[in-house]
Amino acid sequence: MGFRALKKDIRCLLVADDFQTALAAFDHMAERQAVNPLLSFFYDTDTVVRWHAITAFGRVLDNLARKDIESARVVMRRLMWNLNDESGGIGWGSPEAMGETMALHAGLADQYSHILVSYINPNGNFLEHEVLQRGLLWGLGRLAQVRPERLQTAVPFLHPFLQSHDPIHRGLAAWVIGALQDASARHLLKPLTDDNMDILFYFDLRVQSRTVAKFAEDALFALIDT
Repeated sequence: MGFRALKKDIRCLLVADDFQTALAAFDHMAERQAVNPLLSFFYDTDTVVRWHAITAFGRVLDNLARKDIESARVVMRRLMWNLNDESGGIGWGSPEAMGETMALHAGLADQYSHILVSYINPNGNFLEHEVLQRGLLWGLGRLAQVRPERLQTAVPFLHPFLQSHDPIHRGLAAWVIGALQDASARHLLKPLTDDNMDILFYFDLRVQSRTVAKFAEDALFALIDT
Protein backbone atom coordinates (compact mmCIF):
# COMPACT_ATOMS: atom_id res chain seq x y z
CA MET A 1 0.00 0.00 0.00
CA GLY A 2 1.31 3.45 -0.91
CA PHE A 3 1.95 6.23 1.59
CA ARG A 4 -1.11 8.28 0.63
CA ALA A 5 -3.48 5.32 0.78
CA LEU A 6 -2.07 4.18 4.11
CA LYS A 7 -2.28 7.72 5.50
CA LYS A 8 -5.93 7.92 4.44
CA ASP A 9 -6.71 4.59 6.13
CA ILE A 10 -4.90 5.65 9.29
CA ARG A 11 -6.78 8.93 9.48
CA CYS A 12 -10.06 7.03 9.31
CA LEU A 13 -8.94 5.03 12.33
CA LEU A 14 -7.86 8.13 14.22
CA VAL A 15 -11.27 9.79 13.83
CA ALA A 16 -13.27 6.64 14.56
CA ASP A 17 -16.09 7.11 17.07
CA ASP A 18 -14.87 4.02 18.92
CA PHE A 19 -11.17 4.76 18.95
CA GLN A 20 -10.48 2.09 21.57
CA THR A 21 -11.60 -0.55 19.08
CA ALA A 22 -9.89 1.19 16.15
CA LEU A 23 -6.57 1.02 18.00
CA ALA A 24 -6.53 -2.75 17.60
CA ALA A 25 -6.16 -2.31 13.83
CA PHE A 26 -2.67 -0.90 14.36
CA ASP A 27 -1.56 -4.28 15.69
CA HIS A 28 -1.99 -5.68 12.18
CA MET A 29 -0.01 -3.00 10.36
CA ALA A 30 3.59 -3.16 9.26
CA GLU A 31 5.12 -1.01 11.97
CA ARG A 32 7.84 0.62 9.89
CA GLN A 33 5.29 1.65 7.26
CA ALA A 34 2.93 3.13 9.86
CA VAL A 35 5.56 5.33 11.56
CA ASN A 36 5.80 8.09 8.94
CA PRO A 37 2.05 8.59 8.41
CA LEU A 38 1.53 8.74 12.16
CA LEU A 39 4.34 11.25 12.57
CA SER A 40 2.70 13.46 9.96
CA PHE A 41 -0.48 13.58 12.05
CA PHE A 42 1.45 15.08 14.97
CA TYR A 43 1.12 18.34 13.01
CA ASP A 44 -2.59 18.01 12.29
CA THR A 45 -4.80 20.98 13.13
CA ASP A 46 -7.48 18.66 14.53
CA THR A 47 -6.71 18.22 18.23
CA VAL A 48 -8.34 14.79 18.46
CA VAL A 49 -6.49 13.50 15.39
CA ARG A 50 -3.21 14.73 16.82
CA TRP A 51 -3.68 13.08 20.20
CA HIS A 52 -4.99 9.82 18.77
CA ALA A 53 -1.97 9.72 16.48
CA ILE A 54 0.30 9.96 19.51
CA THR A 55 -1.55 7.09 21.20
CA ALA A 56 -1.40 4.96 18.05
CA PHE A 57 2.27 5.80 17.53
CA GLY A 58 3.11 4.52 21.01
CA ARG A 59 1.26 1.30 20.30
CA VAL A 60 2.99 0.81 16.96
CA LEU A 61 6.44 1.50 18.40
CA ASP A 62 5.76 -0.84 21.32
CA ASN A 63 4.85 -3.57 18.82
CA LEU A 64 7.98 -2.83 16.80
CA ALA A 65 10.19 -2.98 19.90
CA ARG A 66 8.83 -6.41 20.78
CA LYS A 67 9.91 -7.67 17.38
CA ASP A 68 13.01 -5.58 16.63
CA ILE A 69 14.32 -3.46 19.49
CA GLU A 70 17.06 -1.85 17.42
CA SER A 71 14.56 -0.57 14.84
CA ALA A 72 12.50 0.88 17.69
CA ARG A 73 15.61 2.61 19.04
CA VAL A 74 16.16 4.19 15.64
CA VAL A 75 12.66 5.67 15.78
CA MET A 76 13.19 6.91 19.34
CA ARG A 77 16.39 8.62 18.22
CA ARG A 78 14.41 10.20 15.39
CA LEU A 79 12.02 11.71 17.95
CA MET A 80 15.02 13.01 19.87
CA TRP A 81 16.46 14.51 16.69
CA ASN A 82 13.18 16.31 16.08
CA LEU A 83 13.71 18.08 19.42
CA ASN A 84 17.26 19.07 18.54
CA ASP A 85 17.83 22.67 17.46
CA GLU A 86 19.87 21.40 14.53
CA SER A 87 16.85 19.57 13.11
CA GLY A 88 15.43 22.86 11.86
CA GLY A 89 11.96 22.01 13.16
CA ILE A 90 10.08 22.30 16.43
CA GLY A 91 9.29 18.66 17.11
CA TRP A 92 5.57 18.89 17.78
CA GLY A 93 4.33 15.65 19.36
CA SER A 94 7.76 14.14 19.88
CA PRO A 95 7.96 14.37 23.69
CA GLU A 96 4.38 13.13 24.01
CA ALA A 97 5.18 10.19 21.71
CA MET A 98 8.29 9.38 23.72
CA GLY A 99 6.30 9.35 26.94
CA GLU A 100 3.49 7.27 25.45
CA THR A 101 5.92 4.74 24.02
CA MET A 102 7.91 4.37 27.23
CA ALA A 103 4.73 3.96 29.25
CA LEU A 104 4.02 0.90 27.11
CA HIS A 105 7.52 -0.57 26.76
CA ALA A 106 9.69 -1.06 29.84
CA GLY A 107 12.89 -1.67 27.89
CA LEU A 108 12.66 1.62 26.02
CA ALA A 109 11.80 3.39 29.27
CA ASP A 110 14.98 1.99 30.85
CA GLN A 111 17.04 3.37 27.99
CA TYR A 112 15.41 6.72 27.24
CA SER A 113 13.52 8.01 30.28
CA HIS A 114 16.58 10.00 31.39
CA ILE A 115 16.50 11.77 28.03
CA LEU A 116 12.94 12.93 28.64
CA VAL A 117 14.00 14.22 32.06
CA SER A 118 16.94 16.08 30.51
CA TYR A 119 14.51 18.25 28.55
CA ILE A 120 13.31 19.93 31.79
CA ASN A 121 16.78 20.10 33.33
CA PRO A 122 18.26 23.62 32.99
CA ASN A 123 21.70 22.03 32.94
CA GLY A 124 20.68 19.34 30.48
CA ASN A 125 18.93 19.48 27.11
CA PHE A 126 16.39 22.03 28.34
CA LEU A 127 13.59 22.79 25.87
CA GLU A 128 12.98 26.52 25.91
CA HIS A 129 9.94 26.59 23.63
CA GLU A 130 7.04 27.13 26.06
CA VAL A 131 4.38 25.44 23.93
CA LEU A 132 6.65 22.44 23.35
CA GLN A 133 7.12 22.27 27.12
CA ARG A 134 3.41 21.53 27.43
CA GLY A 135 3.85 18.36 25.40
CA LEU A 136 6.95 17.49 27.37
CA LEU A 137 5.07 17.74 30.67
CA TRP A 138 2.31 15.55 29.26
CA GLY A 139 4.89 12.98 28.13
CA LEU A 140 6.46 12.96 31.59
CA GLY A 141 3.03 12.61 33.16
CA ARG A 142 2.05 9.73 30.89
CA LEU A 143 5.23 7.88 31.81
CA ALA A 144 4.89 8.77 35.50
CA GLN A 145 1.45 7.14 35.65
CA VAL A 146 3.00 3.78 34.74
CA ARG A 147 6.69 3.93 35.72
CA PRO A 148 7.17 6.62 38.38
CA GLU A 149 10.43 5.03 39.48
CA ARG A 150 12.01 6.05 36.17
CA LEU A 151 11.35 9.76 36.77
CA GLN A 152 12.36 10.47 40.36
CA THR A 153 15.29 12.59 39.17
CA ALA A 154 12.78 14.92 37.48
CA VAL A 155 11.25 16.11 40.77
CA PRO A 156 13.27 19.31 41.41
CA PHE A 157 12.96 20.41 37.79
CA LEU A 158 9.16 20.27 37.90
CA HIS A 159 8.72 22.84 40.68
CA PRO A 160 9.27 25.95 38.51
CA PHE A 161 6.47 24.83 36.20
CA LEU A 162 4.01 25.04 39.11
CA GLN A 163 4.66 28.78 39.15
CA SER A 164 4.57 29.28 35.38
CA HIS A 165 2.40 31.98 33.81
CA ASP A 166 1.05 29.21 31.56
CA PRO A 167 -1.90 27.38 33.19
CA ILE A 168 -1.17 24.27 31.12
CA HIS A 169 2.31 24.15 32.65
CA ARG A 170 0.85 24.52 36.13
CA GLY A 171 -1.81 21.86 35.67
CA LEU A 172 0.36 19.26 33.98
CA ALA A 173 3.25 19.80 36.40
CA ALA A 174 0.84 19.13 39.27
CA TRP A 175 -0.32 15.97 37.47
CA VAL A 176 3.25 14.69 37.18
CA ILE A 177 4.13 15.62 40.76
CA GLY A 178 1.10 13.77 42.08
CA ALA A 179 2.12 10.63 40.20
CA LEU A 180 5.68 10.95 41.53
CA GLN A 181 4.39 11.62 45.07
CA ASP A 182 6.67 14.57 45.54
CA ALA A 183 5.86 15.69 49.09
CA SER A 184 8.34 18.56 48.85
CA ALA A 185 5.95 20.31 46.43
CA ARG A 186 3.05 20.64 48.90
CA HIS A 187 3.70 24.33 49.55
CA LEU A 188 3.63 25.01 45.80
CA LEU A 189 0.51 22.92 45.16
CA LYS A 190 -1.67 24.44 47.88
CA PRO A 191 -1.99 27.90 46.24
CA LEU A 192 -3.02 26.20 43.01
CA THR A 193 -6.17 24.80 44.63
CA ASP A 194 -7.65 28.27 44.03
CA ASP A 195 -6.54 28.33 40.39
CA ASN A 196 -9.71 27.86 38.35
CA MET A 197 -8.14 28.21 34.92
CA ASP A 198 -9.51 25.54 32.59
CA ILE A 199 -7.14 23.63 30.35
CA LEU A 200 -7.68 20.91 27.75
CA PHE A 201 -6.22 17.61 28.89
CA TYR A 202 -5.87 14.37 26.93
CA PHE A 203 -6.53 11.40 29.16
CA ASP A 204 -8.14 7.99 28.72
CA LEU A 205 -8.25 8.45 24.93
CA ARG A 206 -10.27 11.67 24.99
CA VAL A 207 -9.68 15.39 25.21
CA GLN A 208 -11.36 16.86 28.26
CA SER A 209 -11.47 20.09 30.24
CA ARG A 210 -9.97 20.24 33.71
CA THR A 211 -9.05 23.10 36.03
CA VAL A 212 -5.60 23.66 37.41
CA ALA A 213 -7.23 23.51 40.85
CA LYS A 214 -8.45 19.97 40.15
CA PHE A 215 -4.95 18.87 39.17
CA ALA A 216 -3.55 20.41 42.36
CA GLU A 217 -6.23 18.86 44.55
CA ASP A 218 -5.63 15.42 43.04
CA ALA A 219 -1.88 15.80 43.55
CA LEU A 220 -2.32 16.80 47.18
CA PHE A 221 -4.63 13.85 47.73
CA ALA A 222 -1.95 11.56 46.33
CA LEU A 223 0.44 12.98 48.93
CA ILE A 224 -1.77 12.34 51.96
CA ASP A 225 0.20 9.31 53.10
CA THR A 226 3.65 10.68 52.28
